[in-house]
Formats: sequence, structure tokens, C-alpha cells
Amino acid sequence: MDHAAEAHRTDLMTITRHVLNEQSKHPEARGAFTILLNHIVLGCKFVCSAVSKAGLAKLIGLAGETNVQGEEQKKMDVLSNEVFVKALISSGQTSILISEEDEEATFVDPSKRGRYIVVFDPLDGSSNIDCGVSIGTIFGIYMVEHKDDLSLEDVLQPGEKMVAAGYCMYGSSCTLVLSTGNGVNGFTLDPSLGEFILTHPNIKIPKKGKIYSINEGNAKNWDKATAKYVENCKFPKDGSSPKSLRYIGSMVADVHRTLLYGGIFMYPADKKSPNGKLRLLYEVIPMSYLMEQAGGQAFTGKQRALELVPNNIHERSPVFLGSYDDVEEIKKIYAAVEEEST
Repeated sequence: MDHAAEAHRTDLMTITRHVLNEQSKHPEARGAFTILLNHIVLGCKFVCSAVSKAGLAKLIGLAGETNVQGEEQKKMDVLSNEVFVKALISSGQTSILISEEDEEATFVDPSKRGRYIVVFDPLDGSSNIDCGVSIGTIFGIYMVEHKDDLSLEDVLQPGEKMVAAGYCMYGSSCTLVLSTGNGVNGFTLDPSLGEFILTHPNIKIPKKGKIYSINEGNAKNWDKATAKYVENCKFPKDGSSPKSLRYIGSMVADVHRTLLYGGIFMYPADKKSPNGKLRLLYEVIPMSYLMEQAGGQAFTGKQRALELVPNNIHERSPVFLGSYDDVEEIKKIYAAVEEEST
């Protein structure tokens, strides 16, 4: 037995320990936020276990209902949504929940209310379960001023007011990436301990990347700026090497790769989807928050993504997010195209 290695393994930074360390930096903190994050982590562990057994448990088939987005719900979507809704309400720290799977907002019973609003996509990319592609949960947390006087307006806040965001990716390993407004950290689930261990401390996205990620099947519907940027990726005018295309079609997996390796992830508006396809509140904003915290940028084609104020809970938005220099380049192209048209 390698005692040195075992001794090293005993000093593990778990996600709970990490969050408690962060809490200790705020003397006024009462632990409510830590409790909430612990319940989100528990939900992620449950879904991770269910996803890994989905084929065996016959959870893969359609549940027979269609969700608010018009997508046929898979059983795993339904299960994941129930798990997170119950975990979040039972934490006693939430007041309003917004889920991709629920048409209406969930207002928590006053007796169980706390000071936080959680917006989440319980299982993003779930259509990919059957073929083993990585899928995940995306979440964002806002604070509410007065938990006894709530309305939908409390939810419709720009991303710059978010207090935390993260995602949990269920793939070859179960990885939880989290930011509480003080950088980005990645944790990997150790199945033997049942704990998320800090494996990617202080993630910083490379300033410029070599990868672009977009669904090229939509190319005929793109606007001029997107088409021009992708053309530049393939045929650079400055003599540099072309960028590589990587597109999984599961937002969590594509953003995770972008965060670690650099580059740009794009889901633009086009003729078919003039407002873009991704949901602003629980997909675009949390991922944009993480990108900015890691030193990258997020842009909608018109403005900084975190400044965009949602008009409704299921609103869609275009997004370009990733390495600072890559997003800067597409911002310049949009500005030039707009100048040409005026």
C-alpha cells in the first residue's frame, strides 16, 4: 500500500469544504447559501446516478407529455425536474424556482421560503442520452429583496445581478463547475466517496483559442456577421492556421470544452430562429456568467449577454461566448456589418 499517496488523498478539498471556506470570508453570512448549494449538489448526485443507469432502468423512453418548449419530454427530463424542484424547496432557502420543464414559475410556500431564486435547466441535451453523449444540469442563483412580497418581476433580472451559477456535466465523469462570483472552480465526483472533489481550481479560459463551435447545418440561415466570422475561422486572412470545428450539440459539453481549451461557442440568431434558440434565463445567462468569471466574454450579437434583461421566463437569445479575443473579433465584425448597413 502506498501510504504517501493515501495520506495525500485524505486532504481533499470537497465542494462542501470549499463553499464553507468561501462563507468564512463573509462574517455576516448565516449559512443559507451553503445549505442551498448543498441541496443543488445532492440533486446533481441523484441525477448523475439516474443517468448512468438510464438504459437499465428503462428511463430513456418518452414520458408522453410535451414540455413548454414544444419538445417531447423524456422520462429523465421529468425525473430530473422533480428531483431538483423537491431538493430546492426542501432546502428552505428558495422563494421562486424557474425550470425549463415548467411553463409557470414555482412560488415556494411562504412557510418554506428563503431569500434565493433558482433558475435551471434540469437536464440539458437529454435527447443525447441514447447515444452516450455528455449531458448536464445548468443553474443560476439570484437573490430576492423581500421574500414576503414576490412577483415574477423579481426573476426578470439581468445576469450581472446573479450571485452564483454553475453546471453539472454527466459524462465519462461527473463534473460540477461553479462560480459564486469569485472565479470558477471545477469539482469531479469521486464515486468511492460520494463527494465532489476540487480537481480544476481557479479555471481561466485561454485568451484566444483554436476551436470554434457552431451548428454548421444552419449556415444557409445565418446573418452576414456570423457567416463572415466562420469564414475567417476556416480561411484566415492573416496567414494564421484555421480554427478546428468541434460541435457536440449538447450545450453543457460544448461550453465545458470551450472553458477548458479556449475558443468560441456560438448559437446565433438566424432566419429560422430570429431570437436565437437557447433560453436566456437558465442557459445563456448562467453560462455567460461563468465565462466572464473565467476571464472570457459573452455577447448576444447586440450587447453584453449579462446586461440583457429578460422579458419573460422562457425568452430565447442568441449567444457568442468563449475566449476574450475570439469574442472581441466577432463583436468587431457585428459593429462593421452594422456600420455598412447604416
